[in-house]
Amino acid sequence: MGTTSAKLSSNFYARTCPNVLSTIRMAVKSAVNNEARMGASLLRLHFHDCFVQGCDGSVLLDDTSTFTGEKTAFPNANSLRGFDVIDTIKSQVENLCPGVVSCADIVAVAARDSVVALGGPSWTVQLGRRDSTTANISAANSDLPAQTLDLSGLITSFSNQGFTTNEMVTLSGAHTIGQARCTKFRTRIYNETNIDSCFAKSLEANCPSTGGDDNLSNLDVTTPNTFDNTYFKSLQIKKGLLHSDQQLFNGGSTDLQVNCYSSNPGSFRNDFANAMVKMGNLSPLTGSRGQIRTNCRTIN
Repeated sequence: MGTTSAKLSSNFYARTCPNVLSTIRMAVKSAVNNEARMGASLLRLHFHDCFVQGCDGSVLLDDTSTFTGEKTAFPNANSLRGFDVIDTIKSQVENLCPGVVSCADIVAVAARDSVVALGGPSWTVQLGRRDSTTANISAANSDLPAQTLDLSGLITSFSNQGFTTNEMVTLSGAHTIGQARCTKFRTRIYNETNIDSCFAKSLEANCPSTGGDDNLSNLDVTTPNTFDNTYFKSLQIKKGLLHSDQQLFNGGSTDLQVNCYSSNPGSFRNDFANAMVKMGNLSPLTGSRGQIRTNCRTIN
């Protein structure tokens, strides 16, 4: 983990932009009210930012003729969304206090506010990240955990970012909200055996064996727009949508934790909040490193 001399702080903008948190909160609430799925998209944006060279806003950068961003990396292409919401928030914040609040911080706060808007736990977001002037498409391709990973691969992927196996299971609980494209779960519903047969059958109409790659299904079949613990209950009855989801409850070392979270929602909420604080602290740029981008999509 990269360490920096300047530390993040929860009251970083107390003097320079005192209304920033309420501004982001209202914008996120509005976006999620407009489309519940956006909450999951904004949460995922933070995750995909932090897992690639730290929480530095690199995921937001557009490709140009001379610059390759991370948006076309395999885990991100045709999949990551919410960039327009971040743009809207950024322009509101720039009107409030120009050149003060980083895009990386906006993404971190928006992730928390999205979880809260869908009934999940809150946590204190540490602030003071700065924005990168670089991106890393090869790291995005190699470091973001794929839905095809087995349990050992998931453990390694998260361990590479400094997370324990328990924290990996906790953060996977983010799949209690949001949707996945047919192309991400087709192999599972047609070829795997550790899946409830009626559940697999119910998905076939929306995800044929060929075609319909972009058709969507809910990651949590029971309460897709509520941040709760039903994701873990689904795993117990072999109704994990993605291969990587069901790996958490498949006779391996993480079964006990899935059982714990499915019977103790408070434990999941608490652990998730703590794991998100840890994720937000992954190798931030602070002090004089990086910049405060005026437009989140481009370097100043």
